[in-house]
Amino acid sequence: MSIIFNHVCHSYDTDTQLKTDALKDVSFKIDDGEFVGLIGHTGSGKSTLVQHMNGLMLPTSGEVYFDGKDISDKEYSLKELRSNVGLVFQYPEHQLFEATVFEDVCFGPKNLGLEKKEVELRAFQALKLVGMKEELFYQSPFDMSGGQKRRVAIAGVLAMKPRVLVLDEPTAGLDPKGRDEILELIKKLHDEEKITIVLVSHSMDDVANYAQRILVMNKGELIFDDTPKNVFKHVNELEQMGLAIPQVTYVMHALSEAGYDVSTDISTLPEAVTEILRIKNR
Repeated sequence: MSIIFNHVCHSYDTDTQLKTDALKDVSFKIDDGEFVGLIGHTGSGKSTLVQHMNGLMLPTSGEVYFDGKDISDKEYSLKELRSNVGLVFQYPEHQLFEATVFEDVCFGPKNLGLEKKEVELRAFQALKLVGMKEELFYQSPFDMSGGQKRRVAIAGVLAMKPRVLVLDEPTAGLDPKGRDEILELIKKLHDEEKITIVLVSHSMDDVANYAQRILVMNKGELIFDDTPKNVFKHVNELEQMGLAIPQVTYVMHALSEAGYDVSTDISTLPEAVTEILRIKNR
């Protein structure tokens, strides 16, 4: 499985003076099993890009391929694509509407036309995957905490059995504990369930800690596509785009400027601890 963007452009209001180019000649490939971070300032084109991944938007020009097939072809099944590429929007709990948690998670697979037994089995498995206790299955989702609602919303997408999970700011609005729980859940889905993850985030620390690779968008263009370590070397360029680098990377730069012989090529806390102990013990 792979998702390929081939010179993708997307414009809004194409026939008016308000024409806006949201994506400009964007090309990249995401392979099966990757954990990819997607970052960029507000208005950089991130949300437009991820909506192309499951066909909610189609390119103005260029091609998006899933499993080698052009999703813009008239014969291509967008319904099948959306069951394979699950998109979790920012604040997905705003889309909860059924009377109970279980009914809400059943909604997606039910719309696939599956038999009741299969629908309920998928809902049960998805809720278990996100760590929901069985005693909560038949409670109203509206009586739950923000973190619990977020888990229910993610379970609703997982019940479709996607091979790719795209999450747009999945920790937005959560307290630190809820944020950490959701990020660890996403990591578990990647590591244990082998789901390909695309994580859209404003947090440089989150993408540094979890992503294997980072795509950086700016004004509709793909600026960087590399490992976190290599992307965060571009401090000046990122800051000019209104982005930052992980806090621990700033600390390592400060130590280097203070005369300590430390590597500034550090983007996670465990790496920083190892590096500081290295210079302390030599």
